[in-house]
Amino acid sequence: MGSIPDPGELTELTHPSFDEFQRQTSLMTSCTLLWKELSDHINSLEQNLMRQSEALKRKIETLDSETKASLDSLKKREHSIEGSVKIALDRVEFHTKAALKTLSDDVEDNPDGEVDNGDGLLQLLKSTCLKMEAKEFWNFVTGKKKEIDLLREKIPAALSECVDPARFVMEAISEVFPVDKRGNERGNDLGWACVLILESLIPVVVDPVIGKSRMLVTPSVKEKAKEIAETWKKSLEERGGIENVKTPDVHTFLQHLVTFGIVKKEDLELYRKLVVGSAWRKQMPKLAVSLGLGDKMPDMIEELVSKGQQLDAVHFTYEVGLVDKFPPVPLLKAFLRDAKKAASSILEDPSNAGRAAQLAARKEQSALRAVIKCIEEYKLEAEFPPENLKKRLEQLEKTKTEKRKAAAVPANKRTRASNGGPMPPAKAGRLMNAYVSSFPAPPTFVRSPSHTQYPAAVPAYPSPPAMYGSRSPPTNPYAYSPEAAPPPLSGSYPGAPMNYPAYGGYGNGLAPAYQQAYYR
Repeated sequence: MGSIPDPGELTELTHPSFDEFQRQTSLMTSCTLLWKELSDHINSLEQNLMRQSEALKRKIETLDSETKASLDSLKKREHSIEGSVKIALDRVEFHTKAALKTLSDDVEDNPDGEVDNGDGLLQLLKSTCLKMEAKEFWNFVTGKKKEIDLLREKIPAALSECVDPARFVMEAISEVFPVDKRGNERGNDLGWACVLILESLIPVVVDPVIGKSRMLVTPSVKEKAKEIAETWKKSLEERGGIENVKTPDVHTFLQHLVTFGIVKKEDLELYRKLVVGSAWRKQMPKLAVSLGLGDKMPDMIEELVSKGQQLDAVHFTYEVGLVDKFPPVPLLKAFLRDAKKAASSILEDPSNAGRAAQLAARKEQSALRAVIKCIEEYKLEAEFPPENLKKRLEQLEKTKTEKRKAAAVPANKRTRASNGGPMPPAKAGRLMNAYVSSFPAPPTFVRSPSHTQYPAAVPAYPSPPAMYGSRSPPTNPYAYSPEAAPPPLSGSYPGAPMNYPAYGGYGNGLAPAYQQAYYR
């Protein structure tokens, strides 16, 4: 028989060691953790796949919806053609009969165009439109620039009486656009009239069925409009490039493109340069969007800021909804700082020794008024309280008034010692060739470098110096650029934008002006 094993040996054979047990336990724990991580990862992948699937499903649904909407729109446009054409033909027939009736009626003419109310003005406008007398219409409008608000209200209704309003408008403004044909008679800038008439045409040629997405302009008229645009672009070289073209001409050209729907994608860079060069006009942000420059707006705004035109940049940011990217308050404060520096440089300029204080104060006043107006327009009072700005403006106004009173010298009347009667003129006054001017020397105005691309034209004839007497020079309460030119002299002063007719802020002698928008 075999020997009986020792109990201690049996224990070693049937029970593993403690270290082996720990290794096995650790291995099982590691496997459990690995399995959990793998399970979590699989669940995460499944969730991501579900989210991607849902997103893809939504995109497909959106695409299907957009495709359906596009097809419905095309179908609607197709079905609306017949109705729109019928409406247009009926309108042509109606206006043709009205024109014939007007021509046959023995209506008393009014060659001077004098009207005493809006109804009378509308009747005269309608008469020229019914008869398709484009030249008479143009002469009447350009002669009524003082009634610009009334014209803006009445011209669309008058143009609707035309048999072919689009062609009529092109003929009406052809005297000055795309090329000024007035020859030696050039003097008054009539860009304001061109823009006004082109804007007034838009509601007239809008499709009555589907709206602004289609304009009722015949193919021949649209081709003619394209030719006019190309002629204007070619004339840029003759004028010395974009830098030397007048801002009213730029505005007319861009409005012409928008009105007739002839914007070209390959010319977007040209449009961008033109808009930036005339950015101080309040209508430019809206025109920029209509020209398809929405994607270029951030770069355009940065360019304006770099040129010191922060106030113009604020208007652009609000037009395209980039206020978060370009906060307006820091821009306005930077604008004021630049204006203050410009005023200080004027004071330090030895060439302005006699007028430095007045010019510097005028510069700062213009900037303050512009910023206050901007704060009120965009409701920024909470972020930028205007009280201190208004106090500073009042202080400058008070200082100017006090200096003007101190400078005023009463008339020096010579009196007789015996009876108090007036003395005869001084000896110098009795000389044949003696002449003493009662006019002060004309001021030397300084234009801002940010608008040097549009210098004012040199007067063709000498202008008499300004005489303000005890009154302050005219100012524009709506000037919104510190680069505004000073008030015009009392004599003739052709050149853009000085002579731009006084509507919506133009024609008041201030180059960058905060005027009413054409767009209503």
